[in-house]
Amino acid sequence: MNEPAPHLEIPDLCLVLLVGISGAGKSTFARRHFKETEILSSDTARALVADDENDMTATSDAFALVHFLAGKRLARGRLTVIDATNVRAEDRQSLIRLAKDHECLAVAIVLDVPMNLALARNQSRADRNLPPRVLQQQRAQLRAGIRTIRKEGFSRVHALSDPAAIDALTITRRPLWNDRRDDHGPFDIIGDVHGCYDELRELLTTLGYAIEGTREAPLVTPPAGRRALFLGDLVDRGPDAPGVLRLAMAMVRAGTALCVCGNHEAKLQKRLEGRDVALKHGLAETWAQMGREPEGFAAEVREFIDGLISHYVLDEGRLVVAHAGLREAYQGRASGRVRAFCLYGETNGEVDEYGLPVRHAWAEDYRGKAMVVYGHTPTPDPEWTNNTICIDQGCVFGGKLTALRYPERELCSVPARQTYYEPVRPLVPREGAPGARPADVLDLRDVTGKRAITTRILPTVRIREENAAAALEVMSRFAVDPRWLVYLPPTMSPAATAPAGDRHLERPHEIFAELAELGVREVVCEEKHMGSRAVVIVGRDVAAAERRFRVSDGKQGVIYTRTGRPFFADDAREQALVARIAAACDHAGLFAELGSEWLCLDVELMPWSLKAQALLREQYAAVGAAASVSLAAANAALAQAAARGIDVGALASRFGDRAARVAGYQAAWRRYCWETPDLEALRVAPFHLLASEGQVHSDRGHVWHMDTLARLAAVEPILVATPYRVVDLADEGARAAAIAWWEALTEAGGEGMVVKPSEWIVKGKKGLVQPAIKCRGPEYLRIIYGPEYDAPENLERLRPRGLGGKRSLALREFALGLEGLHRFVDGDGLYRVHECVFGVLALESEPVDPRL
Repeated sequence: MNEPAPHLEIPDLCLVLLVGISGAGKSTFARRHFKETEILSSDTARALVADDENDMTATSDAFALVHFLAGKRLARGRLTVIDATNVRAEDRQSLIRLAKDHECLAVAIVLDVPMNLALARNQSRADRNLPPRVLQQQRAQLRAGIRTIRKEGFSRVHALSDPAAIDALTITRRPLWNDRRDDHGPFDIIGDVHGCYDELRELLTTLGYAIEGTREAPLVTPPAGRRALFLGDLVDRGPDAPGVLRLAMAMVRAGTALCVCGNHEAKLQKRLEGRDVALKHGLAETWAQMGREPEGFAAEVREFIDGLISHYVLDEGRLVVAHAGLREAYQGRASGRVRAFCLYGETNGEVDEYGLPVRHAWAEDYRGKAMVVYGHTPTPDPEWTNNTICIDQGCVFGGKLTALRYPERELCSVPARQTYYEPVRPLVPREGAPGARPADVLDLRDVTGKRAITTRILPTVRIREENAAAALEVMSRFAVDPRWLVYLPPTMSPAATAPAGDRHLERPHEIFAELAELGVREVVCEEKHMGSRAVVIVGRDVAAAERRFRVSDGKQGVIYTRTGRPFFADDAREQALVARIAAACDHAGLFAELGSEWLCLDVELMPWSLKAQALLREQYAAVGAAASVSLAAANAALAQAAARGIDVGALASRFGDRAARVAGYQAAWRRYCWETPDLEALRVAPFHLLASEGQVHSDRGHVWHMDTLARLAAVEPILVATPYRVVDLADEGARAAAIAWWEALTEAGGEGMVVKPSEWIVKGKKGLVQPAIKCRGPEYLRIIYGPEYDAPENLERLRPRGLGGKRSLALREFALGLEGLHRFVDGDGLYRVHECVFGVLALESEPVDPRL
């Protein structure tokens, strides 16, 4: 009967040291079991630094390179294999320290093959043939340390000596105990219970869990598909720690709950093991309660606590739970330092006036992608800070017991029935407590330098360092308070250029054909207002705005431009307009319908001259005036020539055409300008209802947005509804009707229209489809390209305009804008929202033809 091949397991994330003399087969072993990129070879490193892997004078530099690369890999959570002799204990120690520095386990695989085999292999190598004395010296070093290698700090040591067994060996990688990335929940995460048995039962019942059986043998049935997740500190201080333990233990055994270890469980475990632990901080109460339980219960509790781990990484890394929280660098790692952080947090070495340690406010500096849910340090109310939340609300101190539903991010609490234990430190924190940093303080490091921002609809949006620097100038000097600045709108893609010979530069035909080719079936065509793009944030009242946006400037909302600047220099005028818009939203029932005290709107604010006064004076009016003067002089010269009998008919006709175009240019921009002595002269055309409490409305089609916002125009004359058409791209008649509508709009002096897929986010044959494409009319383009742009020779010169850069910019800014809104609505920290808003502004400094 054949024996099964030998097998060993290693952690998914660890530092593997291959240990063995030259000729032991370490490199062959490494290539058989590990990816090429996972292996760091001392021979390869010597070749990299000295062009010769046999140059022993380069050994010191080679190992410095190996250590550097290993550190970089471990920092990124990558398994790393060191292919070197590693026969000396001091060499192994430096690598074990490296693993510990990155909170990783170290594993040794010792290949202790017979000496004659190593000598034979060495002699067969054409590239290097070490003297036998070198191998004998290595073997002596290996033998000297092999007896104590298990005490050096390795989590596992696998010693192999049979060459046949080594050749037949298989290796399995197992996730660390804390790695439950494939567990997606949903979960009901429960904060520190501290023996509050009645409140725990009430909270579970409120969450939809059915509790049957007895206190000693509870049977808990969760809502379909859900599980509870306890954050530790089940015991101490409260009236019935054993009852809480029985409930939690029964749920964990039944698979209806997970639980991580808290510092109070760790202390109880030591006491149960017979170690000398002071009966303080509530342990005395638990110990007395345990003494009243039946024999054998203590052993069950000890076994239960022994099986609890420090933290879990869940849902593909999107969720991390730990009793006291966990910084990003420690997530998914395994070490004593990681466990200590999970149990106790991080202190700064000081004590407060109550004699308790001052804890480092790690959440204020957190910048990780994973949501971290924790407890340990009670707060009056749960509050999101930089994608972290503490749900210990001090139930045992008379506060409340809190659960967070994940992934819904919904909070559920039940009040304590009484104060069971008087806290040493008052539950309500004093203002200015040491170690605290205001939640809305931004850090320059959040936005400077080269950055890569992950979004929901594009994997990564990259920001160049030079663009970030340009954005910083605008944002720091001119922008509104960043707490209001939750969104910047994207630039818009222009239409593909009309073919040669056509009298247009842009027209709808190319847009319809392009979107149909990409698989879009239906589009919405909206009239494009000639105004200035603006973002309007309105609160139902001042108090609502201050609550949600954490401001105290007395404003009910703000109106800002595409670059984040205040739209109005006059705060009083801005607030008067905000109040009118808010009143319209209230009258139309939007606040009540959406269950929100605030709204974020994307609008066009008219007239255009509101934000273009300098442009009108210095460019448009000046160009028109200069052209008129030039034409007048030319016409006078032509008249004189004609008076002398010179035939100037053809030339006069050309200049007549030029005069008509200049007159059209002047009329084009004047159409969008008028005096605005009061609010009644303004017009606001909202076209996107971007977000409200708990919702980003990109899941609603554009027809919903247009119809919903049209209700505002019915109750407020300043607000205007935007005309639109829905077009089935498979219907040639519908396309023709939409083209005719565009022609009628532009011939009447309108700017044109915007064509959007009916749904906000559409993935076509080539990826993300442009969310909006503008199609501008001939007279509006005269403002952009100049009075004579549509002369045939000029049109042909303009046709080969490059659209790729502008289109790429539009998609990236669209992705960043929506990501910022989602982060704000989800309660992420201000820095996370600001990262996206800042990214849009940074992208605006990319070199793109501004006329597109």
